[in-house]
Amino acid sequence: MTLTAAAPAEIPAGIPKVELHVHLEGTATPELVRSLAARHGMSLPPDLFDRQGEFAWSDFLHFLKVYDDAAAVIRTDRDYRDVTYDYLRRCAAEGAVYVEVMSSPDHAAQGGLSFQGHLDGIVQGIEDAEADFGIQARLIVTCVRHFGVERGLEVARACTRHRHPVLTGFGMGGDENHLRAADFAGVFAIAHQEAGLACTVHAGETAGPESIRDALDNLPVRRIGHGVRAIEDAGLVSRIAEEGIVLEVCPTSNIRTAVYPDYAAHPLDRLRAAGCAVTLNSDDPPYFGTSIGHEYGVAKRHFGWSDDDLLTVTAVGLKAAFTDARRPLRQSP
Repeated sequence: MTLTAAAPAEIPAGIPKVELHVHLEGTATPELVRSLAARHGMSLPPDLFDRQGEFAWSDFLHFLKVYDDAAAVIRTDRDYRDVTYDYLRRCAAEGAVYVEVMSSPDHAAQGGLSFQGHLDGIVQGIEDAEADFGIQARLIVTCVRHFGVERGLEVARACTRHRHPVLTGFGMGGDENHLRAADFAGVFAIAHQEAGLACTVHAGETAGPESIRDALDNLPVRRIGHGVRAIEDAGLVSRIAEEGIVLEVCPTSNIRTAVYPDYAAHPLDRLRAAGCAVTLNSDDPPYFGTSIGHEYGVAKRHFGWSDDDLLTVTAVGLKAAFTDARRPLRQSP
């Protein structure tokens, strides 16, 4: 089964936008994936796309496989530069002023690219996009939970060896139901204490509130990727609000991956009303038929947010950003 694209939501003009949760490999459009495959003379799986030419997947685990198959075409520093630049170009066109991209050295390594090559390409894309469009960005390096702890340790150690001002964060994605967050405490200790990186982690998306508690109890995180299933535990919601933990909420992603059946069931407003700091994010935009501008439009159309509400969520994102102090962020387009 192929999931249909999200219902169009008008992109609010004149509202500066911030994105803190997007997977760089997952930003590559079907057109760019085909182009990169041609660049390397690669054959793509015949079932990678549907009849309309969009990514074809049926459930969350199948999505992870399709994602991996598509990401396999990103093989060189030039490829990473092009993917980064193309995404930031699209964000800038929608009024985004700041973006944090999460990227997986594990996916780069599977294509034969070193950590340094992966980093160099992303940095070049970020710098070129800022020069051409005025948008600023930073990098969050992520390990993959279902690749295991040992591989996570390798990624964290690589972050200590390959520092760069653009690399300001560390996180973990992948199958949330594979291993506990506590198992990765040593991984995050290296990234946070030795590499000096701010930390986030995916939790409370495909697993319930216990996954978020596990992360908060055992990892040095100040943001949670998704975190929406905290709504199932009133005590946890209170803790998140009291501790100032920022939730990287991805409404359309949550609908497309069947965490919630529709926007009406989504807890974005309930979390916000309970005092939780929330941000808006696209996660893997071409897979879910969305964009950062679209997510701001969703908040306005489906949740009734005013322009002041949208400006507030942008301010929350800027405050929560994993930035260095050397380059101030623009707060208006």
